[in-house]
Amino acid sequence: MSLIATLARLEAVESGRAQPLATVRHRRLSVGPMVFVPLTTAGEAGAPLGALVGTDREEPRLLVVAQPRDRDLRSAFLAELADVLLPYVDGFGDDVELVERKETDAKTGKKVTVEVELCADAPQLIVPSRAGVEFVRLLGRSMRFRRTAEQDPDTPYPAPPRVPLLGRWLTHYGERARVPGSSLLLAATDLLNRHWATGQSSLEDQHLGALLAWIDPPGGETGAQAALRAELGRDREGMLLCPPAGPATDPVFDNRRLAPAMERYDRARQLLAAAEDGESADERLGELHRAEREIRRLVADQMRPTWDAVWRALGLVRELPEGSRVEDRWTRDRWSFTAHRDRVRAGEPPQPRRDDAVTAAQKLAARETAQAQLEAQEALDDPLVLAGRRLSGEAFVSEVMDVEMAWSESKRPSPRPLLTVRTDDQPHLGGRSAKVYRSLDGKPQTAEFVRYEEDGTLVLRVTDRMGRGKDPAEGSVPVKGDRIAWTLFEHDQRGGPKLPDPEETPWTHGGPPPGFAGETPGSRVAEMPDRVTPEDLL
Repeated sequence: MSLIATLARLEAVESGRAQPLATVRHRRLSVGPMVFVPLTTAGEAGAPLGALVGTDREEPRLLVVAQPRDRDLRSAFLAELADVLLPYVDGFGDDVELVERKETDAKTGKKVTVEVELCADAPQLIVPSRAGVEFVRLLGRSMRFRRTAEQDPDTPYPAPPRVPLLGRWLTHYGERARVPGSSLLLAATDLLNRHWATGQSSLEDQHLGALLAWIDPPGGETGAQAALRAELGRDREGMLLCPPAGPATDPVFDNRRLAPAMERYDRARQLLAAAEDGESADERLGELHRAEREIRRLVADQMRPTWDAVWRALGLVRELPEGSRVEDRWTRDRWSFTAHRDRVRAGEPPQPRRDDAVTAAQKLAARETAQAQLEAQEALDDPLVLAGRRLSGEAFVSEVMDVEMAWSESKRPSPRPLLTVRTDDQPHLGGRSAKVYRSLDGKPQTAEFVRYEEDGTLVLRVTDRMGRGKDPAEGSVPVKGDRIAWTLFEHDQRGGPKLPDPEETPWTHGGPPPGFAGETPGSRVAEMPDRVTPEDLL
């Protein structure tokens, strides 16, 4: 935690209201995101109880599993969820723009410019909390290997083709959520925590109701008072005033409301199965429908406060102007979505259960690079974030006191102007030739630290982005009086070393992964799902 964040938390405790950690919005919010509020049964994370899903705050789609232990009802829930999410995802697949990019030619190994498709936008999924992000990943893992009747006519419980397809998309979104700065799958709590600091612990900040209470408390209450009521407040019947954001449920609700309703539902199903004549069957069927409607009402009442809280959080974050470099990160999300769309349409197999050594190393390196890029871009976009880097000695703001033109000593002299700057910050420059960077037309310009002067000023030598002529290009060299923010960290992170091809993975790292055949190097073998066991069938 930075010093700025610590100070903001202390001020939140003193003032009784959350304090801003940013002046701009550092995540992309689509015009019409898909909000997904899941709910699961206690003790079994993979057994869905219900969900509210949709792009319209006023008209969410309610999905309920009246008896989560029933495999058929769970399968129907997944199929209905696919009916809602897949059209939304597919709606972004055909609106594309043609862009040029560099790719390696397979025959010559040289970089060539090719024209490829890039989706003009990408679907965005919003869940209430980090637990919701993990539930999306769990759903993807449980759905993408489901067998369909076309794949295996003998499978005992064939799934509709749209179910494993949704599993592949949810897996992709769950993996993308692990990339720092990605906005394809966002948790409302993470969105709020990035932009505000409360006076409670980081663990308590995962409670969506308490978090909103600190940021926007009701009139006459402090954030601490409103958050305490949101966490612990119950009505006369013992039900929470602010139900948990899921996917777990409140134990009191489970015991007092949900369990009796499910018992009535199970009893109605048993009586319907035992009915001996049509008149009796009609009566029992009516009882079954009433029991199911009661469960739907209870589940909807539990999820509706969370649904409203997610939209309220989106409204608060949307009031902040978007950072200038957010669009760049969203473009990378669009590339990610487009690449997965192409894999799905090409008929490639689903993602494997475990990554091979090379793929895992590539993912780790990509996430480390994305984290460094995110930290640099947020500091460049936001003066409040930059202030934290200044306090830690990783950046400084200076005023240009003097500019002395100089040139390099080479056959073709290049401009190397010397800047004398004054700053009240204390940058950790280390020694001579330490590099600092500033943003020039959105690109980093590098300067070297030369020396400290006796009056406390710094001398910097600008080394690049001044054109190819002997005289620097207009506007490329600061002038006296300019105030410039310099950073000691690079704005663009370099990639890591090249990794071997997967089929050439050394034996010290597991040898060639099992997903590759030995006859033709590089030919992919689809990984089969786990074998069905009696424990899988309820």
